[in-house]
Amino acid sequence: MSNHASAFEQSYQGEPAVWLRYQQLEAVVLPGVGANLIAYRDHGNGYHFLREPQESEMDEFRASPGTHGIPVLFPPNRYEDGTFTWNGRTYNFPINEPATHNHLHGFLHTIVWDVDYYEANEKESRVALSVTIDESHPVYSYWPHSFTARLVYTLSERGLQQQVSVQNLGNDPMPMMLAFHTALNAPFAPDSSADDMSFKATFGGRRAMSERMLPTGQFQPLSDWEEQLKTTGANPYTEAMDNHYTAEPQNGRNIAELADQRLGVKLVYDAGTGYKHWMIWNCEASGTFLCPEPQTNLVNAPNVDLPDEEKGFISLQQGEIWEETSRLYLVNHL
Repeated sequence: MSNHASAFEQSYQGEPAVWLRYQQLEAVVLPGVGANLIAYRDHGNGYHFLREPQESEMDEFRASPGTHGIPVLFPPNRYEDGTFTWNGRTYNFPINEPATHNHLHGFLHTIVWDVDYYEANEKESRVALSVTIDESHPVYSYWPHSFTARLVYTLSERGLQQQVSVQNLGNDPMPMMLAFHTALNAPFAPDSSADDMSFKATFGGRRAMSERMLPTGQFQPLSDWEEQLKTTGANPYTEAMDNHYTAEPQNGRNIAELADQRLGVKLVYDAGTGYKHWMIWNCEASGTFLCPEPQTNLVNAPNVDLPDEEKGFISLQQGEIWEETSRLYLVNHL
């Protein structure tokens, strides 16, 4: 085993975890809490790129793991009255956001995943996780399909790579709606402040949302600040945002960038062009973290009367696999 990379099991604040190390980089994934990639760190510079729970917050995190690390959302975001009908079948989900009477964020981020393997060599360290839903799984009662979701995280000189795939194991077509509620520390460096941060993302139009945070089908004009976020970048906390955008790849890439102007470095989140939408949430302009969430589908997609391609609604036939690769890495900014 090289000293450059390692992969091993060790507790993370009392929770079973798989740790990846490559040179000065470190990542931690929690199979028992939805395969959440809870930490991505650069020890050489003291950077913590992802929002991590404090040890005293672990019970609260386990109960609601949506705003730390990289939670897997399936199906993502909100569904009106917790239900939709598609292909002659009605799906019913718990109303877990009473204020809007919607279902929020699905089930993959809260259930236990399997660790398929972890390994390391001189070039990288890697962990593979999966979960299979079938008739014996509690989730099947409201998502009546057999399928396997897989996640592979790889740490190398190219940063943190995430590969995700969903395969339909059943006989019937299956909806495929997926997102990641990626919670980025901003700032991520210990001596930087919120004022040092600049954010940029490849989004297009902003969807108009109802009081229940469901898309109306209309678009809203972008503010001057949002236009800056699309082009030159701007401070991510200028306004409170919980906004739904179309993805608009630039130069073949669908990315969010978080730059530390003081240090002259930026974290690049290359999500991949398979995600047709973004949710961007800055926690009421908290000044501590923001969530650029790559999302395959429009919020509430099955209940919205738009073409499947426009709303990013994917149907997987028997045996078919949907997959995408994303990457988080640091580059010099100035």
